[in-house]
Formats: sequence, structure tokens, C-alpha cells
Amino acid sequence: MTACRVDLHVKVLDEDVVARAKSRGLDALVYAPHFERLPDIRERAAAFSDDDLAVIPAREVFTGDWRDRRHILAIGLDDPVPDFITIEGALDEFERQGAAVLAPHPAFLTVSLSSADVERYRDRLDAVETYNPKFLAHHRRRAKRLARAQDLPAFGSSYAHLHGTVGEAWTTFSEDVTSEDALVDALRSGARRVVDHQSGVAHEARCYAEFAHLGWENTYKKVDRILLSGMEPTHPRHIAYEGRFDDVRVY
Repeated sequence: MTACRVDLHVKVLDEDVVARAKSRGLDALVYAPHFERLPDIRERAAAFSDDDLAVIPAREVFTGDWRDRRHILAIGLDDPVPDFITIEGALDEFERQGAAVLAPHPAFLTVSLSSADVERYRDRLDAVETYNPKFLAHHRRRAKRLARAQDLPAFGSSYAHLHGTVGEAWTTFSEDVTSEDALVDALRSGARRVVDHQSGVAHEARCYAEFAHLGWENTYKKVDRILLSGMEPTHPRHIAYEGRFDDVRVY
């Protein structure tokens, strides 16, 4: 294998997602759904992996509280890490586990590491996302400037919350990274890669659909999560974490 195409961040996974990924020529997907525990993510990723497509489990950890939230993507975790903990607490745990640590959608709305955060934690980050379909043009330009300013490698992903967006953007590595360990090593070492994406009217339509989906995520879905659904399975006070994160939890 001379090149390996990876969609480095998707939220959805089923038979249709796998079929679409293969039709788009992808070799791997990184599956990191919100508010699902690592063992469940791993089990589902394994169920949809085969010789033609590797599905690699990951966690986009939701640090801080709802008013000051920052998402950080970690690939290569062995032990579960909850949401609603401090940035420092999350980064310390990622470092302990030797995970690759990525800044998804930087400086994007209110759900991302800010430019100041990326600068502050620059030595603890392995890459900055410079393209995903939820980005508008000015978001993409700003993310690229940020990656250059901090001399951090770039990555791109579909950041797919909708099935049809899978494979709309990807990162091509010049080596085989279809195993979790190989991908973590490539990301942590700054391995050579190229960020690419589809183009044309259909791609632009997918981008607008993904951006519009934010409205649903931040209205009904958010209210349901906060007020109606009870404790998240990734809450640090959940029994599954055995109190290990009590010193860094924000709730």
C-alpha cells in the first residue's frame, strides 16, 4: 500500500456508512461518537471493520461545562476517559495512555479549542483540523493559519453527523495506517500527510447540510441531553469511572 486514505472523524456508523466509505476509496474511518463509553465504541468499531475498511475507535472528549466547552479528539485510548472534566485533566490522561491528541474544528463556534488554547497547549497536541464540511470558508482559512502559526500538522475529516457526509473529506498518509497503533504512531510522529476533500455542487450541498445540522444538535438534542435523559454514560460521576476523575470533574 503506497497511500492510505483515512476519514479521521465520523459520528455515525452502520452498514450504509461502511458502504459509502468503501465507495469513496477510504481505507479507514475513525469512529468517535459523542457521549458513548470507550468499550461500547470499541465493540461497535470492531463489528464494522473488515479487510477492506478499518474502523478505528476514538473519543472526542467534551471538556469543561456547557458554558465553556472544549472538544478534544483522542485516538489510541486503552482506558475510558469521561466528559465534563478539565482540559488539563483530559490532556494528562491522554498523555498517560500515550494517545494521539487532535484539535478538531479549532476556534469553531463555542465547541472548540480556541486559538489561545491551541497556542497554550501546543506541545500537547499532535495535529489541528484544517478542513471539515461543517466549516465555512472563513473557518477553513483561520484553521490553516492557526496550524501554520503553531507549526502543527494538519488533518481533515468529514466530521460526519449525517450518513451522506462520510468520505467528503479525508487525510491521505504515505504509509499504511489501518491499524490503531499505526495511526497513533503516524499522528504522534507528524508523519507526512495530505488533506483533501470532494468538490463541486454536491459537496457544497453536503457542507451546508452538515452546518445546518448544528441547529438541531444545539436545540432539541441539547435540551433532551441536559434536561430529559438523566446522567450521561460518560459523566465522570458515573459508576463506571469509579471516582477516578473526581479531582478534575467540573460537575
